[in-house]
Amino acid sequence: MNNSQSAEYQAGQAKAHAQEKAGQLKDQASSAAQSAQDSMQQAGQQMKEKAQDATEAVKNATGTNN
Repeated sequence: MNNSQSAEYQAGQAKAHAQEKAGQLKDQASSAAQSAQDSMQQAGQQMKEKAQDATEAVKNATGTNN
């Protein structure tokens, strides 16, 4: 293997390593985004439930329970 072939081989190895690392980072980012979305949905559901409870409490306190 001459110097040119060796440099091409090393460049190919570096490219493959960079692509693998980029794929790992993409997977991590996707996982983090999904986790954040799940957390936001859960927080939204909790807020909705608390608002419904507050509405019911007001209705019961004012006697406007329809």
